[in-house]
Amino acid sequence: MCGIVGLFLKDKALEPKLGAMLSEMLVSLSDRGPDSAGIAIYGATSGNEAKITIQSPKPERDFRGLDAELAKALGAPVSIAVKSTHAVVRTTPDKVDAAREALQSLRPDIRIMGAGEAVEIYKEVGLPEAVVERFDVRKMTGTHGIGHTRMATESAVTTMGAHPFSTGADQCLVHNGSLSNHNNVRRELVREGMKFETENDTEVAAAYLSSQMAHGKNLGEALEGTLSDLDGFFTFVVGTKNGFGVVRDPIACKPAVMAETDQYVAFGSEYRALTKLPGIDNAKVWEPEPATVYFWEH
Repeated sequence: MCGIVGLFLKDKALEPKLGAMLSEMLVSLSDRGPDSAGIAIYGATSGNEAKITIQSPKPERDFRGLDAELAKALGAPVSIAVKSTHAVVRTTPDKVDAAREALQSLRPDIRIMGAGEAVEIYKEVGLPEAVVERFDVRKMTGTHGIGHTRMATESAVTTMGAHPFSTGADQCLVHNGSLSNHNNVRRELVREGMKFETENDTEVAAAYLSSQMAHGKNLGEALEGTLSDLDGFFTFVVGTKNGFGVVRDPIACKPAVMAETDQYVAFGSEYRALTKLPGIDNAKVWEPEPATVYFWEH
């Protein structure tokens, strides 16, 4: 069944409250997905720093001394901020690819959740409230974010099977539905050089969008492509460094509602996810149309 949420802020005055607002939205949908939950938060960028969110099943072992070892391997400054089973590695943008390779060499058990200049991704097995508390999401600030609570239907309940999925710099996706042609699409993307961490169909959708954007399409154009190239029932909510997008398949059997004011654009699987947003009583509220792309950019 799953529950998905998204929040794109227009009003900078709300940015200190992004984590709290998005957390409240996701927790309200807990009964739609008891297996795992995750949130991606897009924060301010400086232009001279990149972030890699990592996860470890044994954080005390894997994160200890990692900053010094990684800095030595890269020959560049590195800092690491640990949050429970996750940590955010910060280094210079030109060292991101080298840092990813070094992480896999230095700590083979570490998993990379996402990377970019803006995004941080936190996801674990458990209900949204537990995930939000574990990673102190309510205190996070930013410009936009997406979240997901999962009811597993086609793959195991694991941290790596949780959403959001990120397959490109500052790109991530959450999904409610099921794709029927994901194995064929995965094979095509592997031939292009894409790598996959799981057998999850949502990771295929994320990789498809990353591939399309790597070929020069913007977010809206890439989302349009899902309507012809991906088969199944789906609602996708997508985040990029500067953007936020939504698309539903042509049948649109998965529930979805959106709201827009001069302060924000919000998405929820159900209206109850939006009820505590400021100014919701005066917002434009609508059900997104089937086979229609909606996207906003800062």
